[in-house]
Amino acid sequence: MRIFSGIQPTGAKHLGNYSGGFRQYVATQEEGDAFFCIVDLHSITVEHDPEALRRSTLDLAAMLFAVGLDPERSTIFCQSHVSAHAESAWLLSAVTSFGQLQRMTQFKDKSDRREFVSAGLFTYPVLMAGDILLYQTDLVPIGDDQRQHLELARDVAERFNARFGETFRIPEGRYPEAGARIMDLQEPERKMSTTGGTPQGTVLIADPPEVVRKKVRSAVTDSGREVRHDPEQKPGISNLIEIMSVATGESFADIETRYDGEGYGPFKTDVADAVVGLLDPIRRRYEELRDDPVELQRLLARGAEKARNASQPTLDRMYEVMGFVKPEAGRFFGAARPKGL
Repeated sequence: MRIFSGIQPTGAKHLGNYSGGFRQYVATQEEGDAFFCIVDLHSITVEHDPEALRRSTLDLAAMLFAVGLDPERSTIFCQSHVSAHAESAWLLSAVTSFGQLQRMTQFKDKSDRREFVSAGLFTYPVLMAGDILLYQTDLVPIGDDQRQHLELARDVAERFNARFGETFRIPEGRYPEAGARIMDLQEPERKMSTTGGTPQGTVLIADPPEVVRKKVRSAVTDSGREVRHDPEQKPGISNLIEIMSVATGESFADIETRYDGEGYGPFKTDVADAVVGLLDPIRRRYEELRDDPVELQRLLARGAEKARNASQPTLDRMYEVMGFVKPEAGRFFGAARPKGL
């Protein structure tokens, strides 16, 4: 089975990233041929600092290895290191409708908050479709907030296959059942985020243990004392129950039973301890890896070579079925001119 997923190198990674993405990556790498991409091309669809992008790309690479991705089992690479991603996005734009892109919820949300809206922000779901489809992906472990984008990728693949002949596999998504969307600890009606959330309500994976404990213990809860999972009536405590479930593997029902009659105080203290137990080994490994940028770049170069080899047959097929003239001496015409030209 072929597996693919990607994550942007923007913002410090937090508990929500681990819950909605990283832990799925680690689990699914055991199930097949897995590709995990640092989608740095997506990061330039909004204004960005070039030096911050370089730094955060290596930060994310270190984090992916720290959470348990194994370069011997999985292919971990940067999107910009494999030119097939940009090429496939242009080709797929020919079978993606303007109306589909207009309906993308994330585009509406992000464009409403900006004076300048780039064409890249509008079209980046096509690039995402190319990311996935290039690898003949069967399974996409993905956060709950990316369902719409995966559906677009499936639609684009089906339309391309219908118009030009069978080229792509149609990928399926896998979403975490518990903890699919961890909410901000201070504003539990909003998703945990380093860009749209509150600093005190966002638990960073690289936070020291004392900082993690302080953030969790100061989390907003609800009226009453009952530890019960009810996102509508008790969003704050429900969020903490989901976090505890992610950190310990316990079901919501088991957590509710264990804290029946205990009140919020002991529960929040135990949630804080569980989150520290989950994140602190990752933090220590991350710091060790981040201190060796040369090794990180070596690992990324190794992954990019594997990704280029895996994606090239699909890209070649796309050019062929769409009617392009194949160069006689390789993709780039000037590399070696055929005789007589």
